[in-house]
Amino acid sequence: MANVTTVPEVLTRARDLVVPAMRRSIDMLNPQLRSIAAYHLGWEDAKGESTGSDGGKGVRPALALLSAEAMGARGEYGLPGAVAIELVHNYSLIHDDVMDVDRERRHRPTVWAVFGIAQAIIVGDALAALAQQIVLDPRLLVADGQVLEGHQAALLLADATAKMIAGQSQDMEFEGRGHVSFDECLAMEAGKTGALLGCAAAIGAVLVNAPMTTVGALDRFGVELGLAFQAVDDLLGIWGDPKTTGKPSWSDLRQHKKSLPVTAALSSGESGVEELLELLAIEQLSERQIERCAELVERLGGRDATNELADTRLLLALDALDEAEILDDARRQFIEIAHFVVERQF
Repeated sequence: MANVTTVPEVLTRARDLVVPAMRRSIDMLNPQLRSIAAYHLGWEDAKGESTGSDGGKGVRPALALLSAEAMGARGEYGLPGAVAIELVHNYSLIHDDVMDVDRERRHRPTVWAVFGIAQAIIVGDALAALAQQIVLDPRLLVADGQVLEGHQAALLLADATAKMIAGQSQDMEFEGRGHVSFDECLAMEAGKTGALLGCAAAIGAVLVNAPMTTVGALDRFGVELGLAFQAVDDLLGIWGDPKTTGKPSWSDLRQHKKSLPVTAALSSGESGVEELLELLAIEQLSERQIERCAELVERLGGRDATNELADTRLLLALDALDEAEILDDARRQFIEIAHFVVERQF
């Protein structure tokens, strides 16, 4: 994979539309929940003072807006889907940090580390509920009289959320197992990451009543892109630069995550697998032991296999996109996002 840091123009353009809509949505929460959500999203510090930040990469909401534009509609008509996707994604991050006992995200303390576990759980729940409200009543964000298909979009979002939760459950179960196969890990990632990205790539098209064949093709594009996205995340979770990722070095190994590089290494059958298994069975690894785990995962082919998976899933995503009857300019922008997802370093 090539390494890029340039953010596609469509992500910047989408952020300019989505961030104000996200702020209007978060303002619908009660003051206490609103303040915690604003902290998590990076808009405010723990004291409620503005940080001037607009959040993360914004791939999911950009896909949602672009899928509306792909059908010849205004990008704004995809806003309810874009905001709902972001709300669900962020609720999952808040809860993930609790479950993983992560004390840092995006270079700052996590919600539970600042406000406590109970508050983190309840604000995550509030974001999930708000997502359904937004997509079921698109007039909350789009008030120009356009009739949007909120019911079908809500069904798509609920299905993707259920798959994401099932994937997270599998991920947690994997942590207590000595061996998880590469294929099992891939199936888990399809739910945990792929389903929500598939929903993001299709929900804007659903809102503007696109043909189901096109919706299906966009969904498949997003699912495959989600697997590529997760493969890159798993690589960065071990070998990413902490200054760029905002997480400690070898973060996933510290948490004994059965990520794609780890499961690929354990499935290799090569000499060194037993040593890796023995190390991963140690509850508290020393820095040297963590470093040794990273060395073994790479030597056993885990890094190369995950790189190859990212490239393969990118090609499958682009193949699915070819089946969608969409505008050429939107297709070009979908392709730009796809390459950015696989080639990013953060």
